[in-house]
Amino acid sequence: MNLVVPTLVAGDFVLRPWEMADLPLVREASADPYIPLITTVPPVYSPAEGEAFVRRQWTRAESGAGYPFVIARRRDARAMGTIGLWLRDLPEGRATLGYWTAPSSRGEGAAGTALAAVSDWAETELRIPRLQLLVEPWNAASARTAEGAGFVREGVLRGWQEAGGERRDMVMYGRLAAVSRRTP
Repeated sequence: MNLVVPTLVAGDFVLRPWEMADLPLVREASADPYIPLITTVPPVYSPAEGEAFVRRQWTRAESGAGYPFVIARRRDARAMGTIGLWLRDLPEGRATLGYWTAPSSRGEGAAGTALAAVSDWAETELRIPRLQLLVEPWNAASARTAEGAGFVREGVLRGWQEAGGERRDMVMYGRLAAVSRRTP
């Protein structure tokens, strides 16, 4: 199933497909001590590794695995991070989101705005009833981002994921389409 990653406008940001022009974002993310541990960003950047990362994002859409977006600022088109909507569990009525922002772009609201926009789009356009995401217990900024976008902390999954050669606990956050669309 070949998915087409749409372009979504969300406040001061644009969510769009990956381009080779986004290699500086991959380079910056590679230098972060955490992003390469928990994602497929190369831990040591080279132009070839950066290009392979971008091509993997294209392949994920082409194979139907999900929608990988770049988060870019509207005013200058600078790539700041990424958010993905992953569809592996779609037959069970749920999809998983993941996001990161480059160190130089943190604190600008990009991840929260992107998470809310992609979640709204997934619920309304794709009709996905449950969205979920995982956050390490120590990652307070990512937890605030999830909660600000309407996700509810559901519990700790002990030893859920390997990262950096060790099993790590993850906090599950969920957002239900029927709940998030209710009006007060």
